[in-house]
Amino acid sequence: MSGHSKWANIKRRKSAVDIQRGKVFTKIARELQVAARAGGPDPDMNIRLRLVLDKAKAANMPKDNIERAIGRGAGTEKGVDLEEITYEGYANNGIAVMVDVMTGNRNRTVAELRHVFTKAGGNLAGSGAVAWQFDRKGQIIVKTEDLDEEDVFLIAVDAGAEDVDLSDDHTAGIITEAADLASVRDNLSASDIEVVSAELTMVPQSEVALPTQDAIKVMNLLERLEELDDVQDVYSNLALSDELLIELDIA
Repeated sequence: MSGHSKWANIKRRKSAVDIQRGKVFTKIARELQVAARAGGPDPDMNIRLRLVLDKAKAANMPKDNIERAIGRGAGTEKGVDLEEITYEGYANNGIAVMVDVMTGNRNRTVAELRHVFTKAGGNLAGSGAVAWQFDRKGQIIVKTEDLDEEDVFLIAVDAGAEDVDLSDDHTAGIITEAADLASVRDNLSASDIEVVSAELTMVPQSEVALPTQDAIKVMNLLERLEELDDVQDVYSNLALSDELLIELDIA
């Protein structure tokens, strides 16, 4: 397995934890609101909204919750006006971290982020400090069970995928250009390949390996950041070794 597939495993585990904490609907609702505000409430005309709707349906989010969130974004429902912001920082050992947030109170969010970074031995940095180390990409997770993995690989590449990481847990992580995410996802679905998730992500241009105990400290920081209410996603350039995944009980 390569790094993308390992990160997909961690994302799935964190999604399960979010569900247990009751946070998943809140995060998706914020995504729906921001997507509807940016591109309108019609998913046929708003690709980003369509992708978030797929996520909402996969999480079994109630229809009323979905409609209210889209209404808030479109201005037909009352709600807090959310800002979409990406913050940058460093974990211990200089690991680069990027944090996507959706917030109605920027000052509160910055204070919470700074507290978490500082407490973990890292620091919040200025805009542009680490962003140059990442590329915005599309990431699609598909199920490969009962499928010929070579066929999955060829279909994904023909659809426009940049990279395909086949995993031994019967899934594959597919990386696309950000602009190609929706079209690749639709082509995969049209080929009867089950899409688990499709979303924009930040892929590090290179990864940094740390001794396992130092890497665990970084992972602890990333988890504490993800626990913040305003945080949607957290990315880093930490290399996810097999030893680290075993220590975290993810492998």
